[in-house]
Parts: sequence; structure tokens; C-alpha cells
Amino acid sequence: MSQEVHLQTTPEEIAHSFDEAPPAADISNYAFEDWVTLAIFWVMTACVFLQFFTRYVLNDSYAWTEEIATNCLIGVVFLGSVMCVRVSRHIQVDVLYHYLPRTIARAMAIFVDLVRIGFFAYACWLMWRYVAIVANERMVTVNLPRNIVFYSVMAGFVLMLVRSIQVFIANQRRGYSVLEKPEEFQKVEG
Repeated sequence: MSQEVHLQTTPEEIAHSFDEAPPAADISNYAFEDWVTLAIFWVMTACVFLQFFTRYVLNDSYAWTEEIATNCLIGVVFLGSVMCVRVSRHIQVDVLYHYLPRTIARAMAIFVDLVRIGFFAYACWLMWRYVAIVANERMVTVNLPRNIVFYSVMAGFVLMLVRSIQVFIANQRRGYSVLEKPEEFQKVEG
């Protein structure tokens, strides 16, 4: 068993460690939907905190906070998925692409891109039909239309469709996708 060595650090050394300027934040990789998702996330967080505070501190819970927080979570999930499509971060299995010839791997990657586009187009159509069916429903605890939530889901699917088309075009121009060369996409983040 090896011995751990702990060096004594003086308060002056700790204080001087903050003298270095922090690196500049690069927010250029974020798109409009990312900021909308962040805003919805903070509304959800505020509702959950308010629910916790009113229930456990004031002992008189607001009933509407749970419904609003749940609906905000739905928006965060579907609008947040747009970012995953844009940066190709959804769950994928790429090990097979390393063992196949390049032409077959390329054809399979194109097929996956086209299936993804088709899936999102179909999901948009289904959500359009669903919203038409439940358009007049109201929320239970707040007198707001439920279609606000359904329209956010549909907006998420429409944006995922648009982003998947953009990813497909970028993959065609580049000549490979994240499935074929995942290491190239890791370099972009670092």
C-alpha cells in the first residue's frame, strides 16, 4: 500500500492561485433553442423550489407548482433533444462501423441519417394530429390551455427535423458522420 504525500499549502499560495485570469467563456456553440431550454429549465427550478418552500417551510403547498414544473420538464426534454441532434449526441452504436469497409460504413451512415430524418418528419406529423385532437383541453390547476405544452413538444420535433437535415447536409459535405469517425467529433469539443 502506497503512502499518500500531502504538501503543506500556505494561505498566500491559495490566495495567489486566484490571481490568474479565468479563460474566456465561449458561448458561440449554443443556438437559440439552447437558450430557450435554459430559460424553461430555470422556470422549472423556481417552481420546484417554490413548491418545496411552501410545502416544508410554510406548511401550505401551492398546488399549481407541480403541474407547471412537470410541463416545464416536458419542454426541457424535447427542446433539449434538439441540441443533442445538432451536435450528434444521441445514443448511437458506432463499433460496427470500425469493422466494415469504408463504402459500406458510409452507406449505412447515410441510411441512418435518412431514417432519422424520416422519423422526425413522422413525429412532427403525429404531433400535429395530436394537437388538433386535444387543442381545447385546459390544465388542471392553472387555467391555461394544455396545447402550450403540446406545441412545445411539436416545436421540439420540428427543430429536431430541421437540425437532422442540417446534420445530414454537413455529413455529406464532410464525407463522414459521427458514426464513422467519432474521434473527429471529440476534437471539436476539446
